Amino acid sequence: MDAFASRLLDWFDQHRRKDLPWQTDRSPYRVWVSEIMLQQTQVATVIPYFEKFIRRFPTIKDLADAELDEVLHHWTGLGYYARGRNLHKAARLITSTLNGEMPQGAQALQSLPGIGRSTAGAIASIAQNLPAPILDGNAKRVLARFHAIPGYPGETATAKVLWQLAQTHTPLNRAAQYTQAIMDLGATLCTRRPDCRHCPLRETCKARNTASVDQYPGRKPKKDKPVRQARLFVVHDSHGRCLLEQRSAEGIWGGLWTPPERPASTSIDEMLAEIDLPPRPLKKHVAPVFRHTFSHFHLDIEPVYLEIDQPSHSVREATRWRWHSPGENESFGLSAPAVRLLSSLEEYILT
Repeated sequence: MDAFASRLLDWFDQHRRKDLPWQTDRSPYRVWVSEIMLQQTQVATVIPYFEKFIRRFPTIKDLADAELDEVLHHWTGLGYYARGRNLHKAARLITSTLNGEMPQGAQALQSLPGIGRSTAGAIASIAQNLPAPILDGNAKRVLARFHAIPGYPGETATAKVLWQLAQTHTPLNRAAQYTQAIMDLGATLCTRRPDCRHCPLRETCKARNTASVDQYPGRKPKKDKPVRQARLFVVHDSHGRCLLEQRSAEGIWGGLWTPPERPASTSIDEMLAEIDLPPRPLKKHVAPVFRHTFSHFHLDIEPVYLEIDQPSHSVREATRWRWHSPGENESFGLSAPAVRLLSSLEEYILT
């Protein structure tokens, strides 16, 4: 075990985080779910979602037996919904081909949908105590500063160097504690605004010793996100029942339910004709545009509220459509704009 790992583990033995729900039972399944949820999401946000998810799906079999709609319902608001879809897909694969047991080792774990190298390393090390390196956001920050590695970690050359260092420092023994230690250090001390005074690695940290901590890791090159426009048609009756459309399984909001989204040029008449509703709504209201931001682009959404007399039988029976009543217990996933628009629906039912 090298000095880096030794000092980190000594610190961890005294200062480790002990209050995270996935730390109480470090089964491969619980570690897997927590690591997937923690991708690009803050710990404080993840905790209630993790607890609710595990209560409903306590085992891989429970997750595999559930319908995707319900899984996405428990993911609503967490974002990056492909993570939930891949969890469900992988759970079904595990139960159908692996006797319900997660594979052993990082390489085998990477064969499952949605599990990349770092997530596989976290599961293998924390839950299986195997010496597998990780390179999540916390580990990148710690290693980049300690070794003063220039460049943005998302770039191939920089990532390659950081992976080599992660491999070098990961000890053969106490792999589970080491992995948790580097995560904890990055989450509590080596943060974006680091507390170097209390860091166990401060004496030999190159960034600290050259007063250049703020230069590592390198920043992501700035790029202006493209902006797209769309209309969301909030078709509802006088009681607030709203028409929802299920998105295709892949792509943005895959598998989720949302008010019909169409190109910004789509007219009210075109929308009503498409879903076989009366050509003249009782009331209509075009609300101000609001912006929803994805990782790669902005979507400027113009909500169009249309009140109709009564639902069409053909729409009611169609499998890709459903009428959602206010206060109804959802067992399906909603897109973030759908949650926003449904909650504001009463405001736009004009009198």
